[in-house]
Amino acid sequence: MVAIMTPDQNLLLNALPAKITERISPHLELISMKLGEVVYESGDPLQHVYFPATAIISLHCITENGASIEIAGVGKEGVVGIALFMGGNTMPSMATVHTAGFAYRLKRQLMMEEFNRAGGRRSGALQKLMLLYIQALMTQIAQAAVCNRHHSIEQQLCRWLLLTLDRLPSQELIVTQELIANILGVRREGITEAAGRLQGAGLISYRRGHITVLDRSGLETLACECYQVVKKEFHRLLPQAGAILAFQKIKP
Repeated sequence: MVAIMTPDQNLLLNALPAKITERISPHLELISMKLGEVVYESGDPLQHVYFPATAIISLHCITENGASIEIAGVGKEGVVGIALFMGGNTMPSMATVHTAGFAYRLKRQLMMEEFNRAGGRRSGALQKLMLLYIQALMTQIAQAAVCNRHHSIEQQLCRWLLLTLDRLPSQELIVTQELIANILGVRREGITEAAGRLQGAGLISYRRGHITVLDRSGLETLACECYQVVKKEFHRLLPQAGAILAFQKIKP
């Protein structure tokens, strides 16, 4: 059975006022995104913004010697191409698909026309929503930097698994240990050892290319505070975007 895709699967699009939705919906293009697909290279002119529905896109930086590390992930709670909203034409980071699925894209010109629209009681609604999202994304980027510097590989893996799981409809992730190592900027052997400990504790089940989370609360216990910091900021800034649906309910 083929799933029916609709723009409101992206929670930012779902949060827009009806008038804005009516204007941009005819121009939203549904695209399939394959694992490893490059959405844009660092420095590329941005021609579109992307609103993931079921895909997850990794924003990452690459050094001169080819080393890579993820600075943020973007799923159904977000948008890729935020440089347009801040007056820039290119992004310093690279964007690739780390979970295959679907996304909606909108041409740059149409997005900026709506972003800059003036007049009317709800004028500026899209602009306000995008700026709040940028602030939430900045928190994710900053927390990733803290986590990569100060926390163990096992804690980083737990954080990444939880954030990825929050964006998916199931408990299973289709991902290799090599890809996770590249995303976190660590040696593959480190991920193998950390995943082995999590599997030994009964928190995950791992087979080649697939990770199934068996005990989410256990992962949350082992994860560092970075996961909760990111999640709480999304809830605080974007309640109208349905962030409660994108990220699991915060424990008291």
